[in-house]
Amino acid sequence: MKLFIQSIRQTILWTIIAGVAYPLVMTGFAQLLFHKQANGSLIERNGQIVGSELIAQQFTGDKYFWPRPSAGSYATVPSGASNLGPTSQALQSNVTANATAFRTGNKLAADAPVPADMVFTSASGLDPHISPESARLQVARVAATRGIAEEQVGALVEKFVEPPQWGILGEARVNVLELNLALDELQPKKAEGSVLVKG
Repeated sequence: MKLFIQSIRQTILWTIIAGVAYPLVMTGFAQLLFHKQANGSLIERNGQIVGSELIAQQFTGDKYFWPRPSAGSYATVPSGASNLGPTSQALQSNVTANATAFRTGNKLAADAPVPADMVFTSASGLDPHISPESARLQVARVAATRGIAEEQVGALVEKFVEPPQWGILGEARVNVLELNLALDELQPKKAEGSVLVKG
């Protein structure tokens, strides 16, 4: 009976410590030191939440930069990869279709190389970033559709190129949602000697 009572006491004690106190302390520290990240790295515009820095959104119009393809149609539940193997005919068909759509949409040559992140889906299907090269290849289309000089759109892309984390982890990347939001706020300014195409 004595051991039984001790076991109950220990269970109650560690439930309070590990199940209540520790989560509350860590949540408090996170809210104090990393408030934005602890709340999902949400992005607000005009007092409304429009998305998260961590989750991709679908952009299909010509006036926006396109994110990388998603096997889950950018749905957060459930997210995930296609799980198609390298010998899968479905995977080959998807890659070919993605490459063709990218070349056609951006008026590239039929044999122009397409960055891997624009033809393959990410493991989560929600990767918010694309490579700088993928963004640069879309500049002409976006600029022409919006009637903005390519130099302006190109400069905006370069502004949003993020270096590898801590200079060593990963590769340079561009957050598509943040870039597109900044693009919507960009006012057309006619560059000297340039001809703007009205969209």
